[in-house]
Amino acid sequence: MKFGAAQSGAAKSDTATPAQTDRGSPVGRRVVLGLLAAGVAGVLGGNEIQNGLARVLGPLGNHDPTGLVGLIPVGNTFRFYSVTRGAPRRDATNYRLTLGGLVDKPRSFTLDDLRSMPQTTLVRDFQCVTGWRVPEVRWSGVRLADILDAVAPRTTATAVRFTSFDGTYTESLTLEQARRDDVLVALEMIDGPVTHDHGGPVRLYVAPMYGYKSLKWLDGIELTSEVVPGYWEERGYWIDAWVGESNGRDDDPT
Repeated sequence: MKFGAAQSGAAKSDTATPAQTDRGSPVGRRVVLGLLAAGVAGVLGGNEIQNGLARVLGPLGNHDPTGLVGLIPVGNTFRFYSVTRGAPRRDATNYRLTLGGLVDKPRSFTLDDLRSMPQTTLVRDFQCVTGWRVPEVRWSGVRLADILDAVAPRTTATAVRFTSFDGTYTESLTLEQARRDDVLVALEMIDGPVTHDHGGPVRLYVAPMYGYKSLKWLDGIELTSEVVPGYWEERGYWIDAWVGESNGRDDDPT
C-alpha cells in the first residue's frame, strides 16, 4: 500500500459558486518559497512563531491543490490539506448532519442538536500518514456510537460511510470500529470550536487511525452492508489505517 499526504491531492471541480465556497486563490511558487523560509525560522524560533505560521497556513493549505504548503516545516502543529481547494462555510444557521442508509430511524442533526447530546473529551495525538504528529490534542464531541444508536442500525449494516460537504472527500469504517469509545463526531479541538480550516464546524476524529480517516467538514453518515473504500483507499491507502501497524503496533490510541 502506498503512503501520501492525508487529505491532499489534485483539485476537482464542483458545482458551488464562489459565494458559496471558500476557494481562495491558488498558492503561487513565490508564496510557497517565502513560507518555506518562514517555516524554517519558526521551527528554530519556538512555539509562538510556529502557532502563528499554522494560522496563516490553514487557509493557504486548504486552497493549495499541489500539496506544497503541507511540506513547510512548522514543528508540532497541524498541516492543512484539502482535495477540493476548500469547502463552503457552514455554521449553526445552516449546518446539518444527515444519517441514513441501513437504519430504521433516519434523521438529521443540527449543530445545536449535537451540542445538546452528551459530550466526550479525549486528549490524543493526531498522526498523519506522512509522518508528522501533533501531540496531546484536546478533542471534544459526541461519540459516534451514540449518534448511530439514535438512528437504530439494521442487522444488515456492517459498515459506516462518511461524506464531506466539500463535495468530494469520503471515508469508511467498519461498524465495529465506528462504535469505539475513541471515535468522535468532534465539535471542539485544541482550545475551542473546530474552525473551518480544521474541518468545522463538525469533523470526524478517529483516535487510533491515521489522520486521513478523520474526515473534515462532515455532513453525511450512511450505514452500509459492506465497507465502501473512501477517497484515499481508492488511491491505494489502507482501509484499516491503524497508526503504526506496519511497525507492529495494534489499534491502541496514539
